[in-house]
Amino acid sequence: MAYRYLWSPLQLGPITTRNRIVFSAHLTNYARGGRPTDQHAAYYAARAEGGAGLIITEEHSTHPTDWPYEKLIHGFHRDVIPGYRRITDAVHRHRVPIIAQINHNGGQGSGMYSRLPVWAPSPVADPLFREVPKAVSQAEIDEIVAGYALVAEHCAEGGFDGIELQCSHSSIVRGFLSPATNRRTDDYGGTLANRARLLLDIVGAVRRVVGARLALGVRICGDELIEGGTTIDDAVAVARMVESTGQVDYINTSIGVATASLFMIEASMHVPPNYALFIPSAIRKAVDLPVVGVGRFKDPLQAERAIAEGHCDLVGVVRGQIADPDFARKARAGAAEDIRLCLSCNQECVGRMGLNRWLGCIENPHTGREAQHTGSTRPPASPGSTRPADVLVVGAGPAGLQAAIAAAGHGHRVTVCERGPLAGGQVRLAASVPNRAELGDLIRNQLAECRRLGVTIEYGCAVDADEVARRGADHVIVATGAVTQRPWWAGAELANVADVVEVLDGTAHPTGSVVVLDEIGFHHATSVAEVLAARGCTVEIVTPGMVVGQDLGITLDMEHWWMRAEAAGIIQSTDLVPMGFDGTTLQLLHHPTGRAVERRPDWLVLAVPGRPADELYHELRRRSISVERIGDCVAPRRAHAAIVDGQRAGDAVVGGARSDAARRPVQAVR
Repeated sequence: MAYRYLWSPLQLGPITTRNRIVFSAHLTNYARGGRPTDQHAAYYAARAEGGAGLIITEEHSTHPTDWPYEKLIHGFHRDVIPGYRRITDAVHRHRVPIIAQINHNGGQGSGMYSRLPVWAPSPVADPLFREVPKAVSQAEIDEIVAGYALVAEHCAEGGFDGIELQCSHSSIVRGFLSPATNRRTDDYGGTLANRARLLLDIVGAVRRVVGARLALGVRICGDELIEGGTTIDDAVAVARMVESTGQVDYINTSIGVATASLFMIEASMHVPPNYALFIPSAIRKAVDLPVVGVGRFKDPLQAERAIAEGHCDLVGVVRGQIADPDFARKARAGAAEDIRLCLSCNQECVGRMGLNRWLGCIENPHTGREAQHTGSTRPPASPGSTRPADVLVVGAGPAGLQAAIAAAGHGHRVTVCERGPLAGGQVRLAASVPNRAELGDLIRNQLAECRRLGVTIEYGCAVDADEVARRGADHVIVATGAVTQRPWWAGAELANVADVVEVLDGTAHPTGSVVVLDEIGFHHATSVAEVLAARGCTVEIVTPGMVVGQDLGITLDMEHWWMRAEAAGIIQSTDLVPMGFDGTTLQLLHHPTGRAVERRPDWLVLAVPGRPADELYHELRRRSISVERIGDCVAPRRAHAAIVDGQRAGDAVVGGARSDAARRPVQAVR
C-alpha cells in the first residue's frame, strides 16, 4: 500500500486514529452568538467523511474575559452543549474521533466585545491589539484554571473524545511560558519551571475532570520568532515537563505568535512546505508521547516522508483539507493526482478571517457552505431539469473552467472553447512569476476535474457570435475575461508604457529604470517588480495608497514582500497620485500635502484595473441566445470571484435551456 506509515493506526490515550492525517484546529468564524452552529457540524463531518484520521476543532473560550474576535465559541456557557452534540454526532457517524481545543487568549485580544480588561501574566501590550492587559492575581489564576476544567467538562458532556490545550500561538498559557510577555517575580515568573506552572496546573485540573475516558493533548509553540521569546530549547523542556505529569496523551506543535509573527503560522506559498518541521522533530527526539507536526503539508507524500523520517507521528493538514475534504480518501485510494491541492494563497481562508468573514476557499466554492449541501460534495440537481443540456463555455480561465465543472457535475454536456493554446487565463500568467508558481495548481486542479467529468476543451478556438449560433448550444456561458486599458493620463501611443500583463506574457520588455504604478494593491505590482528587478532593472513602485500592495497584509504576504523588496533594492513610494506621463516625465501628486513630484523613468509599468471583454456577451444577448457572463467579463476582480461566478452559472443550468427561476441566483453577476 502506498504511504504505509500514513495509513497505520495510532493510539492516543483512550482513542485510536485510523490514520495519521489530522484536521488540526483553526478558526472558522462559523459561530453565532458564542454558540457552535450546524455549519460547524457539516464542515467537520465533511472532513471526517473524506477520511481524516483525527479532527481537532477550533478553540472554545474558557472565560468571559476572553473575547478577542466576534465569532468565538464561548465554551464556558452550558448552552454550547447541544451544539457540541450535533458536531460530535456528525463526525462520529464516520467513525472518526474528534477533539475539542480549549483556550484563553489572554493579552492577545481586546475588551472591545467583552467590555472587560484583558488578562495576561504581565501588563505587556500585544503588538496587534495594543491594549495593556491586567496582570492576573493568584485568585484570577485560580479562576483561569477552573475555567479550563469547566469547559473540559462541557466538552465531555458534548461527546468529544478528547481535549487539546492551546498553549501555542495565541494563549494566556503561551503568555506565561514566554519570557517576552511574562515579567512576573512570583511563583509564576522567572524560571521556565515557574513560567510553566500555569500549564501544569491546567493539565492536572482538566485530567481530574475528564478522567481516563478522554484523550488530553497540549499544543506548544516551538519558536515564537520574536525577540526574547520562546525558543526550540524552551519548547523541548516544556514538552518534557508535560510528559512527566503522566497525564497527557500527545503533544501538538506550532510556530510563531498569532499577533506578532502570524505570517509564519499560516504561511503563504512564499514559504517552503514543511518549513516548521524542525519543531516536532526536536520534540519527538525528547519525549515518548506522539507528536503532531504542522507547517504547509500540501500532499500526502510530504506527510508520509515526515512520519517515515521520524520527525512526527501525526501530520496536521488544514488548508489541504479545507481545499479538498476528500484529501485523505483520495490518497488512500491511490488517486493522489485527483486531490485538489491547496494553493497556500490565503485569500479566502486566512484572508476572510482577517476581515471577520466566515472561512471559505478560493478554489472550493462549497467550503463554508457545507450545511447547505449536507450529504453531498455539490448542490442538488437544478430544479426543473428535464434532460441534459448542451452547454458552451467561451474562455478557459478559472471562471470558465469552474462553470464547466459545475454544469458537467449536474450531467450536462459541456464544451469549453479557448482561443489560446493553454487554459488558465490571467491565473496562468500570475503563476509564471517564480515565487507565485503554486497558483498554477488552481488550473491544474480544474483541468483534472474537467477530465474526470468528461468536459471537452478546444484550444486555439476563437469564438464569435456566428460560431456560437452555428454550434447551437442550449446555453452559452461567456468567460472571456478582461483586457488591459491605459488610464487617461498615460499616452495611448507611448512605446515605453506597458501593463503588468504585457510584461508577464512577453509582449513588453522594460529595461533600465522602471516605475511600477500600483493602483490594484495586490500581487500585480509587487510580482512584476520582482521579475523586473531580477532582470537587472532599477525598480520603484509608486502607489496612491498608504502602503504598496496593501492587500498583501490580508493574505500574510506583506512581511515577506518587504524582506524580498529590500534584498532586491526595490523602492516603495506611497501617497502619490499619477497626473500625467509624456514618455519622459511622470508627474505625481503627493496627496497628503498637495506637493507636485516628478520621476523620469525609462519605462512605466501599470498595475491598473482592466476593462471587461464583454462584446461577445452583448452580441449574443442582441440575438436572443440563452447566455450568461461570468468572471472578469462581468467586472475584473480576483480569482475567488471568478470561481464563485462560475459555480453559480454552472449550477443554474437546467435541461435544454435555463428557466426564469434558474436565472435568479446569478442576477447579481449578469
